[in-house]
Amino acid sequence: MAGYLSETDFVMVEEGFSTRDLLEELTLGASQATAGDVAAFFVADLGAVVRKHFCLLKCLPRVRPFYTVKCNSSPGVLKVLAELGLGFSCANKAEMELVQRIGVPASKIVYANPCKQIAQIKYAAKHGVRLLSFDNEVELAKVVKSHPSAKMVLCIATDDSHSLSHLSFKFGASLKSCRHLLENAKRSHVEVVGVSFHVGSGCPDLHAYTQSIADARLVFEMGAELGHRMHILDLGGGFPGLEGAKVRFEEIATVINSALDLYFPEGCGVDILARLGRYYVTSAFTLAVSIIAKKEVLLDQPGREEETGSTPKTIVYHLGEGVYGIFNSVLFDNTCPTPILQKKSSTEQPLYSSSLWGPVADGSDCVAEGLWLPQLHVGDWLVFENMGAYTVGMGSLFGGTQTCRVTYAMSRVAWEALRGQLLPAEQDEDTEGMCKPLSCGWEITDTLCVGPVFTPASIM
Repeated sequence: MAGYLSETDFVMVEEGFSTRDLLEELTLGASQATAGDVAAFFVADLGAVVRKHFCLLKCLPRVRPFYTVKCNSSPGVLKVLAELGLGFSCANKAEMELVQRIGVPASKIVYANPCKQIAQIKYAAKHGVRLLSFDNEVELAKVVKSHPSAKMVLCIATDDSHSLSHLSFKFGASLKSCRHLLENAKRSHVEVVGVSFHVGSGCPDLHAYTQSIADARLVFEMGAELGHRMHILDLGGGFPGLEGAKVRFEEIATVINSALDLYFPEGCGVDILARLGRYYVTSAFTLAVSIIAKKEVLLDQPGREEETGSTPKTIVYHLGEGVYGIFNSVLFDNTCPTPILQKKSSTEQPLYSSSLWGPVADGSDCVAEGLWLPQLHVGDWLVFENMGAYTVGMGSLFGGTQTCRVTYAMSRVAWEALRGQLLPAEQDEDTEGMCKPLSCGWEITDTLCVGPVFTPASIM
């Protein structure tokens, strides 16, 4: 154990105790509190994060993972990933400070933002962060002046036309411009040590990974011709965090492994990195949010009252969080969050047309529409699963909670696995569809029982 995470950082639970059980206890406590000031909170299964890590090591054995801090910067997540030996991909000074504060050495930090403030480049230089990315001459000149000892990674553009999130218009150098940038770096006595790319989040096009790795090989050859000793390939991120994704992580891993074998075969001296965010945290976090207001709206539908004997209505529920905070994925990822009722409803209860809205007096703060729910009341709790990515630390600036409380949990089996004392057996395939207790469902092979799994080398 490296000492980043201790038993005081989370609730230790026994096997068979589910996230739902813990949520029920916490919502009951929040409802009974006299202050009534808790409108939303998370339960985070750190064991699920550990399980994802073991799965990654199994599927991508040559890849050294770096966690994308901006995806979820909650302390429990950072500590458990640091304990697993991950590096950290930071986009700014605040993120570098955050991971260094918990004891992560500068050698395990990548300043991966191709668009950096000069003051923050100087901060990286002062605090020993040496691996930085760039994709244009202006960025290169800033680093030359403010951090001359930096090791640079050239970020190249990809075909992300099929991805949900398009990054290559904003970030990434075209192949045509790479030689010129490498020549400029050589003239400026800056060492370019690798190539990075990012196919965008939610990329369904598996060929994009193969093509990007092939393009990176060409840039490696350009660099070698110019005297750059390049030894890092950064595969970027965008890997799915959900089992039901359009393209499964295992499928992506198979394609990546094949491309690596072809263009960067084992033993070639190249260190393979990846920057993962959603993959690690999406499914680990469950959100509970309370109903803070409601109103019934009568629908003006001529003839319906005569048919049913009552005027049709829809119910508008206001939640303690909205799209300008925790539910920002509605705006950015075009998602439609589906609530789970904390209170079990009777099958005989009538269902009503319902919609969920955030606390902001804004017509765009709509979390979900077209729902059919039983009659709910102010103070009732709704539960949303798979809420770990780009939610924590995203409190609304317009009335939502600034910092949403997180309760971390981990099973004893997961804790012992993290400490390296035992590795649980693989889950029976027949139980795949069952409601999983905290940190069950391991996907581990005997080959993971070696020590270096928990303490990989630094990046430099």
